[in-house]
Amino acid sequence: MTDLPDPTEHLTARPWFFCGIGGSGMQPLAAILKGRGAEVAGSDRSFDQGRTPEKFAALERQGFELFPQDGSGITREEQVLVASAAVEDSVPEVVRAKELGLPRLTRADLNAALFNSAETGVAIAGTSGKSTVTGMLGWILHHAGREPTIMNGAVMKNFVSEGRPFASAVIGGVDLYVSEVDESDGSIALYQPKVGLLLNVSLDHKSMEELRTLFGDYVEASDIAVINADDDEAIQLEGRADDAITFAIYDKGASIGVVDGSRADGPVRQAATVIDRRDDSEHALVLHMPGRHNLSNALAAIAGASAAGVQVADAVAALAEFKGLARRFDIIGTSASGITVIDDFGHNPEKCRATLRTLKAHPGRVLAFFQPHGYGPLRQMGAELAETFAYELDADDITLLCDPVYFGGTVDRSQGSERIVDLIAQAGGQAIHINTREGCGDWLVANAQPGDRIVVMGARDDTLTEFASSILARLD
Repeated sequence: MTDLPDPTEHLTARPWFFCGIGGSGMQPLAAILKGRGAEVAGSDRSFDQGRTPEKFAALERQGFELFPQDGSGITREEQVLVASAAVEDSVPEVVRAKELGLPRLTRADLNAALFNSAETGVAIAGTSGKSTVTGMLGWILHHAGREPTIMNGAVMKNFVSEGRPFASAVIGGVDLYVSEVDESDGSIALYQPKVGLLLNVSLDHKSMEELRTLFGDYVEASDIAVINADDDEAIQLEGRADDAITFAIYDKGASIGVVDGSRADGPVRQAATVIDRRDDSEHALVLHMPGRHNLSNALAAIAGASAAGVQVADAVAALAEFKGLARRFDIIGTSASGITVIDDFGHNPEKCRATLRTLKAHPGRVLAFFQPHGYGPLRQMGAELAETFAYELDADDITLLCDPVYFGGTVDRSQGSERIVDLIAQAGGQAIHINTREGCGDWLVANAQPGDRIVVMGARDDTLTEFASSILARLD
């Protein structure tokens, strides 16, 4: 297969085929290409397995032709294959594409090409909070009439409609492109941001040394860097920026901050007074999302919008109408007996810590169900995850783990959830391992008590939302 020099030149001239079109990174890119006039088709293992049928039905209604993942959709030499770097060469689409000599791009290759072709590319990077800040910043720019194209890994509730129930992308103009960018596969190095946000730097898929290099190079590549001054690792990289705007809740030297004592935090919303120290102006912020980490996310979006030319007052006003993202502390509902079920994307130590601290800021026992998103990630950060659950939860709280997600392949499955449960216990926490997710659901329904909060946590599996909803239905 040959390389495609510039995918933006071929949006309508060549048809595109997405292997894994239902994935959180693939679906928005497919939508953006189709919105710009391209012919787009795809396949997905979940489609073949009958998982999340409503998602694929929505894609078909939007005009995407879906094929079984058996190579039957690859039929023409002029097609371009988009497939994750993790897709193995034995997958039928890849085999067939090689036979026909099709160019193959990764998700990151395509996104970076679209991003870099825009007059203003706004990138959101960091270990945690990328999708939320991308949604916030995209909404601010949309609210300001800037017509951004937005590429997100999560469904943005402000842009959901009957025709687009899975709105993880917004097709705006070609001049302004807003996207989260990923460090886990090193693809962050492909981007050339006009505005580059750095939210935090903490352990996830790579070692800290690798992360410092990747994020440092990213800051240096950005025309304007927007950096979290409250994050020790992130702010150490400020010296590599040509121009920087900082934001922080606690650091009093940050460009965008919070007036001391102004924050009011509730279970589902919060308020604070934002200060722009560049002109000492103050702005009343109302945010319909709880948690200190979401206040930090809001400051990041405000600072990023300012770097892109939006007035701070306008950015703060727009966030009052921000509805949040699916699976980001998404309250599914409360049962008649007073048990609340929450759906959350937490899957690494930083994300889980933020969610657990938000829960523990308010009364009630926490039953934390965690589905690891793979054996590899569990091996990489299992010890830190165990510490997070052990230290953030109290003696009455319980962590419940099922086996890691496994959709096939050759990954080493020798170390699973049992190890994490043992580590949590060794650190003084309460944890239980039940092999299947269904078994965990049975346990939660049988053991939850009035006033409890059940949080369903995990990534790389859209059916977790259905699982959370099923628990609430059974409790009722």
